[in-house]
Amino acid sequence: MIDLTLTESDQRRFFTKFRVGDECWEWTGTKTRGYGYFYLRSRNVRAHRVSYEYFVGPIPAGLTLDHLCRNPACVRPDHLEPVTQQENLLRGDTLTARSASKTHCPQGHPYQGDNLVVYEQEGRRRCRECQREQSYRRHHGLPKDAPVPARAYTKRRKS
Repeated sequence: MIDLTLTESDQRRFFTKFRVGDECWEWTGTKTRGYGYFYLRSRNVRAHRVSYEYFVGPIPAGLTLDHLCRNPACVRPDHLEPVTQQENLLRGDTLTARSASKTHCPQGHPYQGDNLVVYEQEGRRRCRECQREQSYRRHHGLPKDAPVPARAYTKRRKS
């Protein structure tokens, strides 16, 4: 980890690189993919990390900063919260977050209880009812969109 402590000269440079607005403190310096970068000790470091460490203190080990305002160019410290990488991904507008927020499969079956199949190693989940229907169609040689009789499968009862 790079030391993000600012010298007096660094502080003067840093404070000229953002504009304080009503909501966000918008980074006006160098940006890459929306995130501000500040040149410090021969390296480019993310400006929001510098801001957080300057105004709040060290970022706890193992955590990353989440922009609560959803603006990656914001360096306002009270808009930044240390969270796990997983929490940060789930809060954002990412494929992971969109998938995790779904409560029903594309056919409308709920992702809960006995109808939920989780593949932890692959990091995905499936709908048990859709799996049953797919298996029924495959077993009977039916096309993918063919209707399946209700309760095509039932649990086998032990004798």
